[in-house]
Amino acid sequence: MTALMSAKPLAGRVVVVTRPRAQARAFSALLEEAGASVLLAPTIVIEPPASWELLDRALERLDDYQWAVFTSVNGVEMARRRLEALGRNADALRGRRLAAIGPATAGALRGMGLEPEVVPEEFVAEGLAEHLRTLIRPGDRVLLARAAETRDVLVRELEAAGARVDEVPAYRTRPAGEDAGELRRALADGRVDVVTFTSSSTVRHFAALFAPEDLRRLLSTVTVACIGPVTRDTARELGLDTRIVPKEYTIPALARAIAGHYASQTSKKPRTPTTDDLT
Repeated sequence: MTALMSAKPLAGRVVVVTRPRAQARAFSALLEEAGASVLLAPTIVIEPPASWELLDRALERLDDYQWAVFTSVNGVEMARRRLEALGRNADALRGRRLAAIGPATAGALRGMGLEPEVVPEEFVAEGLAEHLRTLIRPGDRVLLARAAETRDVLVRELEAAGARVDEVPAYRTRPAGEDAGELRRALADGRVDVVTFTSSSTVRHFAALFAPEDLRRLLSTVTVACIGPVTRDTARELGLDTRIVPKEYTIPALARAIAGHYASQTSKKPRTPTTDDLT
């Protein structure tokens, strides 16, 4: 985290991480390196789709596709697992032109020994669609393995470019169902400085924990940090004003942006946390 981290700009700050528990470790570590006390409050769980049938069928006939497009690390990981379950491996994707929505997804593909041809500069569906429109030929068949419930902008744009898109569910999200008592108490006591959201689903399931009037009241003095504009727009729809959005829509960039936000507030001294802060 460079010089910002050595200065511990988040010392004395309590930051809520709403990512799935299994995926929160790296983000939490970056925040703690900057001095933050992290309150882990997962709002979603990543789990298999209702049925593997559509994904398995697509993976069994990969030769039919010119493109395979991935919009999350979860999509890549689930495709990898299903290939293994079908007695295949990453080599089955070779020969397909691969696209990833951002560097983390691209990294997941590279971890399988695959090199994505397309990684847009703006890590959102619109940026990916804009790049792909210049490369996709009419009639190209595209495999899009992603969350069961997601925005349809990418499908719409690719089909407008003449592609035949097979959108198949690779995973789904559901409410975490964990006890939110610690989170509620920390917010009610004014002990939380930042709440972070890394997807629209984390925002929606976080908001569902509270009555609308309680949500606005409890977060009235809390800084909301969102990973990108799509997540920010979801927060806005639910009445939450986002103050921090990184220029690059990645977890490390979000951690840097939060640290930078407080590093710039040199005239404001953070509260010294008590022993009760995270108990």
